[in-house]
Amino acid sequence: MLAKGRSEASTTALQTRRKYWNNNRRESLAAWLFLTPEIVGIVLLSVFPILFSLYLSFCDWNLVGGLGSIKWTGLENYRLLLEDNKVLMALKNNMTYTLFVVPIGIFLALLLSVVIHSRVHGKDYFKVAFFVPYISSIVALGSVWSALFHPSQGPINRFLMNLGITEPPKWLADTHYSLTAIIIIAIWAALGYQIIIFIAGLSNIPEELYEAANIDGASSIQQFRAITLPMLGPTLSFLIITTLMSSFKVFDLIAFLTDGGPNESSTVLVYRIYEEGFRNFRMGYASAISWLLFLIVGVLTLLTWRFQRQKNN
Repeated sequence: MLAKGRSEASTTALQTRRKYWNNNRRESLAAWLFLTPEIVGIVLLSVFPILFSLYLSFCDWNLVGGLGSIKWTGLENYRLLLEDNKVLMALKNNMTYTLFVVPIGIFLALLLSVVIHSRVHGKDYFKVAFFVPYISSIVALGSVWSALFHPSQGPINRFLMNLGITEPPKWLADTHYSLTAIIIIAIWAALGYQIIIFIAGLSNIPEELYEAANIDGASSIQQFRAITLPMLGPTLSFLIITTLMSSFKVFDLIAFLTDGGPNESSTVLVYRIYEEGFRNFRMGYASAISWLLFLIVGVLTLLTWRFQRQKNN
């Protein structure tokens, strides 16, 4: 009887395990079936284009000629990058654009977010007012700023002439000021998004820290340096990295306002990729420029992330 009971228990346990594994298999199969469309989409729309562009960067391919015109050229495209004055100019403009847009934009956003968060009545109004340009159409923003920067009839130059400046800059039509105008517009357009992120970070700082600092007699500047900045470390890190990446992807403003000119003074790497790939149909060379851009953004992002991590630790 005892042996029979053990046998029945063993059989029941085996059946339970089989049922458990069968249920797990069915659940796994159902999960994979639901995930398959997403995986196929990622492979077709992300992984394959990335790998194909890497292959094309070592090839010469005229887009008009079809896939049959792809010819392997090795490192020729990358050699040409070092001799292409337009690419070097675009890289220089990108670096200049980033060096101004990232620090100035984040500094202004941090300053305004602190003021709005602690000293301004009707905070919600200012949040919306600053955020509207970020969600507005680039074409609309470009049209407004194009009118503002008009060399003779624009309000900005009229204001400068009223101050006594007889020959104000021509801004978007001037080789010396076209990139400066783009930088001003870009900082203004992204300010609302950065302010919203900073205000979210400020809202998570415990008020008890500021109350304790007030009791100890700390000034507002001391509180900002000892409490606000350290507590905003992760938020600041996030904004620096995202703003850095977006600064190297700027395209729409330049394409709409200056078309890379005048005289290549406002061209950037993404615009060069567009011009080589879809105007000159040199897809291999455009792919090489895109991988140069990927390398630069990757290295700068990694360095920024490590610096912020060491600083926070």
